[in-house]
Amino acid sequence: MGMNKIAFFNVADYAKPIIERNLDKYGLEADLFEFELANAPETLDLSKYEIISLSPMFGITNSTIDKLISCKLIALRTVGYQYIDLAHAKERGIAVTNARYESSNVADFTIMLMLIAMRKAKISICKALVNDFSLDGIMGREIHNMKVGIIGTGKIGSQVIKQLSGFGCEIVCYDLYENENVKPFARYTTLEEIYKTCDIISFHCPLTKDNYHMVSYDEIAMMKKGVVIINTARGPLLNVEALIEGIESLHIGSLALDTIEGEDGVAHTDIGTEVDGLARKKSIMYLKQFANVLITQHYGFFTEEAVTAMVECAFEAINQYKSGTKLTNEISC
Repeated sequence: MGMNKIAFFNVADYAKPIIERNLDKYGLEADLFEFELANAPETLDLSKYEIISLSPMFGITNSTIDKLISCKLIALRTVGYQYIDLAHAKERGIAVTNARYESSNVADFTIMLMLIAMRKAKISICKALVNDFSLDGIMGREIHNMKVGIIGTGKIGSQVIKQLSGFGCEIVCYDLYENENVKPFARYTTLEEIYKTCDIISFHCPLTKDNYHMVSYDEIAMMKKGVVIINTARGPLLNVEALIEGIESLHIGSLALDTIEGEDGVAHTDIGTEVDGLARKKSIMYLKQFANVLITQHYGFFTEEAVTAMVECAFEAINQYKSGTKLTNEISC
């Protein structure tokens, strides 16, 4: 297999020590780059790398994949893989693996967002920052009186249900495939019932071509007035323009979004006050100003434990490739 020349892209300051520790542990050498693979300078010869690891925020074009002439493995340090054309990578003889981490971090984060929305914590914090400790505008509601709909009952969705069950609220859920582990805590139902009857709706499903904009104008119109919508899954599940209309019309009571449609170039980035950056993301910039809308940095996953686990998954794939054993986390197309 030659020299197994390895390159790590998107090496953030917080991940670099973990990567270096694992390189030492396994006796490996690699080139580490802070920039995205998609932004690699023309002077960098991508053809020399047999193994590449990355955690991209932007799409990996097929033309970039075509430059990876010697590459046999792309070890992603993310769970999501929607930004890479798996079929094209396979045509080029490149295996792609993704990462995993315990689901409790995003589940914790989701329930935190529910509580923030129900208790109007964004407004409270902003008022306190300017020494306004009055109670005006911050009366909340108690979550045990709410009917909560969970859409997607995989690892994260099922963990949210399990943890949420301790709050005493009614929980209903939907998934294409029912998970027996959640049935002691929640009742499976239709999307229509969730949309029409739930006080809180939380999304925990992967993004596919079939569920793109699964929530748009018609779905929001079906929802209860004052509904709280939580999204810690994938931004394009929800049509951002429909969300704006729902907030403007007061039909949506609150939004808490850790991920939002059009977040490329915003999430994990300090765009500051440059007019160009703000102008390109008008919908996000407009929506985030509302007192009942919380948009966070797509960091529900971002714990020390999860970052370590995702790096270790990449090294697991690298070692499996080097030893010729089955790639545990290979993604099929």
